[in-house]
Amino acid sequence: MADVGEGGGSGDCVTLTRWLLAEQKKHPMASGDLTQLMTAILTAVKAISSAVRRSGIAHMFGLARCSNVQAEVMRRLDIVANDLFINMMKSSFGTCLLVSEESEEAIEVEADKQGKYIVCFDPLDGASYVDSLVTVGTIFTVFRKKSEGPVSVNDALQSGRNVVAAGYALYGSATALVISVGTGVNSFVLDPTIGEFILTEKDVRIKSRGKIYSINEGYSKYWYDPIKDYIAGLKDPTGDRQPYSARYVGAMVSDVHRTLRYGGIFMYPATKDCPKGKLRLLYECIPMAYIIEQAGGLATTGSLPLLDVIPKSIHQRSPVFLGSREDVEDVIECFKKYVHVVG
Repeated sequence: MADVGEGGGSGDCVTLTRWLLAEQKKHPMASGDLTQLMTAILTAVKAISSAVRRSGIAHMFGLARCSNVQAEVMRRLDIVANDLFINMMKSSFGTCLLVSEESEEAIEVEADKQGKYIVCFDPLDGASYVDSLVTVGTIFTVFRKKSEGPVSVNDALQSGRNVVAAGYALYGSATALVISVGTGVNSFVLDPTIGEFILTEKDVRIKSRGKIYSINEGYSKYWYDPIKDYIAGLKDPTGDRQPYSARYVGAMVSDVHRTLRYGGIFMYPATKDCPKGKLRLLYECIPMAYIIEQAGGLATTGSLPLLDVIPKSIHQRSPVFLGSREDVEDVIECFKKYVHVVG
């Protein structure tokens, strides 16, 4: 990874806005629409960050009397974050369709505000842990509308190979934003004194192999044999390899960020009671897989590259294994031994 503090002590800090403009300049034919959209996304992140930090004081902890499409009880802060993100995306004049974890149907932007991009997002990943002050975040991915004519839900059903930009925000000890526009991964931290995201790590790279695995072992009863064997091998390796350490928060954004920084593997496999996996493809698996692969890592469903999967519905679920390239390759090899068990 690059050294922290790209501006050093010179005072020449690189803000996210400045960085976006520099990236735009590398493409003389660029219209600036993506820069405008990304600026709206970072404004939404700032607003959600503020809401998260004020939530206890403002009594936004606790349950709201409605459920989202995933049949999960929505928390008040979920609703606030969702509304903030939707409003900022619509007012950017850069989007035509929005897909949110919290909305059953895709949201079509009003015709007079439409742009050429589709944004899929989880407005507050890990929201159920907000009360316990666990790091939560926002995950997003941006696609370009490819069809002619009026926008439809089918425009959102694209594989990760068509991602234009993706990233996630973290609301923890600091507010961080990790993004990629297809030229590597860069990390920014919000400086509250000036209200700007500052570049802190340039061209982030994940280790080729790590020492940490992340999975919910409470579901081991329902694991298929490839997962059982793979985890057993991490705990009790052969030869001179050392056992891996287990780390699991339960908020994808937090677990994946740790994996990106320290290497290793994050896993949420298909199980016997949830054979299609649990995490959603468009706004959880694809953006995180895109970030990891842009940083030199690898992502798979166990049987095929995750970024090759074409969604059939906006809330489609998928198994996911992502992280250090060699660790993920080990999982793939494990699955190859059990093709007859888990197709």
